Amino acid sequence: MAAAGALAVVLTAAGCDGGSSKADGKGGGSSASGSASGSASGSGGGSGGEDERTTYRLGEESPEVESDMQASKDAKYTLTPLRVKTGTKADMDGSGLKKDDEGGPKVPVYVWTKVTHKSGTPMEVGDMDGDLVVRTDKGTRTRALIVLLGEAKWPDCPAPDTERKLAPGQSAEICKAFLVPEGEKAAAVEVTRGFYKKPLEWPAAG
Repeated sequence: MAAAGALAVVLTAAGCDGGSSKADGKGGGSSASGSASGSASGSGGGSGGEDERTTYRLGEESPEVESDMQASKDAKYTLTPLRVKTGTKADMDGSGLKKDDEGGPKVPVYVWTKVTHKSGTPMEVGDMDGDLVVRTDKGTRTRALIVLLGEAKWPDCPAPDTERKLAPGQSAEICKAFLVPEGEKAAAVEVTRGFYKKPLEWPAAG
């Protein structure tokens, strides 16, 4: 971590439109959380099968997801959102992030998730970074942020080791921070599945 007076610099990526951002989701720098950041009001494209289940409770495991990363392109894994909490302005003020007034003030949303590697090539924990999206009670959808320089500090949400390797059968529990407009609260965690399938969602009050 840089000196206390230093400010972390955050990358803000393009909108969250349901497509995958994992191709460049392992951005450079000393990233505190290695996923893409952005927000938009739309959702992913068309739906899956009519009888396909797309809504889950927190703590329920997702169907298998295929890695989009070149180094682990045959890996399959699952995501289990465990807990969601909307942070405060005080959390934001104490994070070390450089303030960006574009789009108004922001607050963090913390999402604790279990990543389980099911089969295929060993994968890095960060290979799932582009999959998770937070949707707010006002319809804002945003991916987790990338810290390019320095490190953001959040209460009870340490930066995950995104380069940690998982072999089939191994899992890791991580916390990711998402920035949403101040005054909005997390309504659901989503797992994107490209442009042609509805996202999977885990409703979350808070």
